[in-house]
Amino acid sequence: MLGSFSTKEILETIKMIQMEHLDIRTTTMGISLFDCITSDINSTCDKIYDKIMKYAGNLVTTVKQIEEEFGITVANKRISVTPVSLTGGVSITRDGFIKIAKTLDKACNEIGIDFLGGYSALVQKGTTNVEEEFIDSIPEALAVTEHICSSVNVASTRAGINMDAVKKMGHIIKEMAELTKDRGALANAKFVVFANAVEDNPFMAGAFHGVSEPECVINVGVSGPGVVNDVVKKAGDVDLGTLSEIIKKTVFKITRAGELIGREAARRLGVKFGILDLSLAPTPAEGDSVAEILKGIGLEQPGAPGTTAALAMLTDAVKKGGVMASSYVGGMSGAFIPVSEDAGMIEAVKLGALTLEKLEAMTAVCSVGLDMVAVPGDTPAETISGLIADEIAIGVVNGKTTAVRVIVPPGAKVGDEVQFGGLLGMAIVQDINKFSAKRFIDRGGRIPAPITSMRN
Repeated sequence: MLGSFSTKEILETIKMIQMEHLDIRTTTMGISLFDCITSDINSTCDKIYDKIMKYAGNLVTTVKQIEEEFGITVANKRISVTPVSLTGGVSITRDGFIKIAKTLDKACNEIGIDFLGGYSALVQKGTTNVEEEFIDSIPEALAVTEHICSSVNVASTRAGINMDAVKKMGHIIKEMAELTKDRGALANAKFVVFANAVEDNPFMAGAFHGVSEPECVINVGVSGPGVVNDVVKKAGDVDLGTLSEIIKKTVFKITRAGELIGREAARRLGVKFGILDLSLAPTPAEGDSVAEILKGIGLEQPGAPGTTAALAMLTDAVKKGGVMASSYVGGMSGAFIPVSEDAGMIEAVKLGALTLEKLEAMTAVCSVGLDMVAVPGDTPAETISGLIADEIAIGVVNGKTTAVRVIVPPGAKVGDEVQFGGLLGMAIVQDINKFSAKRFIDRGGRIPAPITSMRN
């Protein structure tokens, strides 16, 4: 495998690791649970546990061995599974789904991983009775488990927007915030509402193993904001076209390192290599910030006029660099802007430079959406649903993935800090428009697919 890498590439990668915060952000094993479905919930849970242990029992050990041999840190070892709403059988109830969540959490504890994604539902065109039971289970499932992440896809460019589901999401988010209020509404940080969700996303909290995926795969998420920030600083005052080319070439090198690790992990675990998601995903660590890249490009603070254009250039360069390096680039691949997880974004919010409205505009050109933003605890459910609807509409009309991960800590007011620790960081509660969307949200129904969806 190493034979396809030049000595220069290897030395450059070592420098990125030692000095510029390059890591493999996640090695995520996707596992199909379709053959675990039975008519008895206890039997289903047993089959799910056994299958996860069969495929992922050695995931952490194997990846750690690769880390030691190659000298590249793999920050997280994770699992994604078939959307759980599809695995419970036709007669399962809310309590049955919660039992599955606890089973998945037990497997995570045994294996030693931090997050498992796939407690999910795909309801872009409508919900079945079983999916209603599943959605009702989400708040408690996230409250009583440690490692489980959840998502609901409420829209797609082909189907339009399921506004009944969007309305429900506002209430679900409020309920899970209340159930975990002693932990800063932690369940909110593990729940994502999507438009155009992708089936091979390795990043949490939105990962799930799609219905068209094979039995088991390894998907790799690579990050490197520190690496990109370093080359932007060194580039000096070059024009934007030249700067884009520099970023593209840097991302090419990062992607090559990620694919090396992913293919080796798949080989040793005896499963297929799936995709490599090259996304600039920040962490709270100093220097590991998308905001710092934007400042290096020339903005005083993220949120200043020009921010959306700078982010568009950055995202485009990342995507081009990735696809040059590998034929298997997938997931979302681009730039993430999770506010609580990026020290530079947190600073911009504190300074008043970065508002929810500006963040929404930025999501039209980046990889995801309104991510890890906090709003006051007394925000009405219909206002949260309106926030979701706006973000989801951007994704539907533009044929891209967008998402909302919003924190609504009970009792929190504008300017309060909500501490999560670790990769989730710290959120600043931001102001949100006080005018009501209740009548609009209460209409329900389905917003039809845009005319651009008619491509056959």
